[in-house]
Amino acid sequence: MTDSFNITTARENFPALKQDQVYLDNAGGSQVLQSVITSITDYFSNNNVQLGASYKIGQISNTKYNDGYKAAAQYINANPGEIVLGSSTTQLFVNLAQTLKFSEGDEIVLSKMEHETNVKAWHHMAERLKLIIKWWESPKPELKLTPENLKPLLSPKTKFVACTHVSNIIGTIHDVASIAKTVHEAGALFCVDGVSYAPHRQVDVKAFGVDFYAFSWYKVYGPHISVLYASTEAQKHMRPMPHYFNPTTTLEDKIGFAGSNYEATQCIPRIVEYLGGTNPKPVFEAISEHEGKLSKILLDFLNSRDDITVHGNTSADSNERVPTISFTIEGRNSKEFVQEVDKVSNIGLRWGHFYSKRLCDEVLGLGPEAVIRASAVHYNTEEEMRALVEVLKKLLS
Repeated sequence: MTDSFNITTARENFPALKQDQVYLDNAGGSQVLQSVITSITDYFSNNNVQLGASYKIGQISNTKYNDGYKAAAQYINANPGEIVLGSSTTQLFVNLAQTLKFSEGDEIVLSKMEHETNVKAWHHMAERLKLIIKWWESPKPELKLTPENLKPLLSPKTKFVACTHVSNIIGTIHDVASIAKTVHEAGALFCVDGVSYAPHRQVDVKAFGVDFYAFSWYKVYGPHISVLYASTEAQKHMRPMPHYFNPTTTLEDKIGFAGSNYEATQCIPRIVEYLGGTNPKPVFEAISEHEGKLSKILLDFLNSRDDITVHGNTSADSNERVPTISFTIEGRNSKEFVQEVDKVSNIGLRWGHFYSKRLCDEVLGLGPEAVIRASAVHYNTEEEMRALVEVLKKLLS
């Protein structure tokens, strides 16, 4: 992608977009770059051997795999030894939770604004180690996690805090850098779920100041593989779990468990190249500007209706949110309404709680069908968003 964003050029990189389907379910998973598809096909066709061999093809495979780790680390401004690639963010958090060392009676703070991925692993950890859980939330209408609403939960016993960077329901961007500072002042470790942030904005774990950070590449235009970052300092709080005869130097050594899918790992450089390589800032600035326009088209309509509630920030400001927009309609069932959209259009929306069930049930107070969600990324067009608005007008008339 060039520094100057061009929607037509961007869409040409995604073969799935040639179909008669409008993809507005990108928070569930993005479409895949042609360069990634080609890379995986080439790997299976020419380099699919077990890693570690010294013969020619083995050396090529080893190099491609290592280059994948280097690219993934580069993308988030980490060292290769500070990341591990695995099957899912959920699995990587589960692996991490098995290794963290805490004492009985220590306190951890978990957010109710989360995808369950960033709750259950730590909930199990608390049960196993007999830790005390404190729940962190922000009431309606703000629905934003801040240092101010975190501080009352912190104490000298607090050892671990977890929250999302962007909710997969409400789309609001939390200021994790300021939260990280507050957490560290309390002497605790800070873990962030970046799954819903990474497709939209540049990830820089050093600038964020976090101890742990994870996201899934299948939501960042690649295959179904995820990455977890743990700072070198934070890794001192982990109990490595490899085979007794294997090294424990890197994060992959400690909790990788041979889970870094080869063909998926080796294609990550193609994603990083597309998103600006060593200079991603201009690309993400252009993406942010374009996504703000997409958000505005939909939010202007939703905010104009008295019978529609937008959950989360109602502003289209790209500094405040990403174009993941969830809403409910007074007197209308979310599931049934989405099914009506299916019948009259080629627009792909979704309904449900999207694994953020504590948020939908306990904070938003919604029913079992929860929200209607439209989630765009940079390859969606203004025309697609206007088409969605027209469909909504038709069904609400």
